Amino acid sequence: MSDSEPGAAAEPQPPPRLDPVEDPSSERVRTALAQGELTVHGRIPDASNAVLFGSVAHEGALLPCVYKPVEGERPLWDFPEGDLASREVAAFEVASAGGWPLVPATVLREGPYGRGMCQAWVGTPPTADDAADPDDDATDDADEDAQPFLALVDSQEPEEGWKAVGFADVGEGRTALLVHADHPELRRLAVLDAVLNNADRKGGHLLRHRGRLYAIDHGVTFHTDDKLRTLLWGWGGEELTSEAVAVLGTLAAQLAEDGPLARRLAGLLTAAEVEAVRKRVAALRASGRHPLPSGDWPAIPWPPV
Repeated sequence: MSDSEPGAAAEPQPPPRLDPVEDPSSERVRTALAQGELTVHGRIPDASNAVLFGSVAHEGALLPCVYKPVEGERPLWDFPEGDLASREVAAFEVASAGGWPLVPATVLREGPYGRGMCQAWVGTPPTADDAADPDDDATDDADEDAQPFLALVDSQEPEEGWKAVGFADVGEGRTALLVHADHPELRRLAVLDAVLNNADRKGGHLLRHRGRLYAIDHGVTFHTDDKLRTLLWGWGGEELTSEAVAVLGTLAAQLAEDGPLARRLAGLLTAAEVEAVRKRVAALRASGRHPLPSGDWPAIPWPPV
């Protein structure tokens, strides 16, 4: 697949009027994504892989979505070729099994450009006027409680309500402290990312919609080696919340041999990768603490956003 055309299929159609999905992680939306008629309206620019904006029509509803065909995945040196889409679906399965609706509904299905990942769009979808340049990080502008998740501050210590990540070079010989919000949903996501072994948790992957946090872009997850790379290190070494401990217990039970989550992941990941998920969950339960950087892998993704 070239950078200019997503494939030898029908031309993308301009998007109709699409409303934001009220609950992008719901089972109703997941069913629509899997069973509805998928139409592509445009390409999302500045993505390393082919990322297409589209809609699914199902039972009278028309829902905005993101479609990433496997054919458009660029090979990575450390991940198998052609399976980033299945990892995105696996991330949704783990989040859903744990009862944390942090990942928009995601399915693996056939589409206009072949098999790929289809995920609910988070926030205000593009219109016909901006279909040629849709915003991958679009969020609901009506959120009264919208606040940044990340910030650079000219200080040695974070203010109340923020957690320090580390110092960043901002040019001209100056550094600033990178901080993230001390937010319960972000803290849940930090635990989820440790389970997923997320190698690329950037600021641009954090979206807010109607007062809730959603996380996207989970293609580089589930590696058997330790590759956790994230901007959410602020809780590193701290005790897990009682809620997180309970969720990890739920995941451990569902990951048991022939458990419901183990069965679902078996169709998306290798046996070794599923076993690695079990071991990460067990390690988190045993330590009872948020992980710290291992030192064997860059701890913060680049670029951070």
